[in-house]
Amino acid sequence: MKKSSIFGIVTIAVAIAIIICTYGSASTYGTFKDADNTNGDLHIIGHIDKQKEMVYDATKDANYFSFYLRDTTGNERKVVYHSTKPEDFETADKIVLVGQMDKGEFHAKTILMKCPSKYKQDKLDVKADTKKASI
Repeated sequence: MKKSSIFGIVTIAVAIAIIICTYGSASTYGTFKDADNTNGDLHIIGHIDKQKEMVYDATKDANYFSFYLRDTTGNERKVVYHSTKPEDFETADKIVLVGQMDKGEFHAKTILMKCPSKYKQDKLDVKADTKKASI
C-alpha cells in the first residue's frame, strides 16, 4: 500500500474515534420526567424553590448540599449535590443541573448558575431617555 492510503485510513479511524467519544460523553437537555426514564446524564433547567428547605452544613458535611428545583414543566424534585454549596446560590435566576435520577432524587454532578442581570429595565429606560435628550 502507498503511504498516502495508509495515512488516509489512519485519519479516518481517528476521526471516527473522536466522533464516538464526543457522542458518548454528550448529554441532552430534558425535564425531571425525562430523567426518570434515562440512565445517563441529563441537563435540567429550572428555578430554585426558595420556599423549601436548603440543607448545607459545612461543619457537619461540607460535601452535601440539597435543595428543591422546579423544572421548565413545573415538576419539582429534591436535588442532591455532593460538593460545596456554590457561592451566591440564592441569588441565581436560573440554574442548569447536570446529573441523573437516583431513587426519586436528582443527583447533580455539576451546577451552572445564571445570575440575575445587574442591568434593570428602569435603568435602561433612563439611559435611553438621556440619550434622546442630548441628540
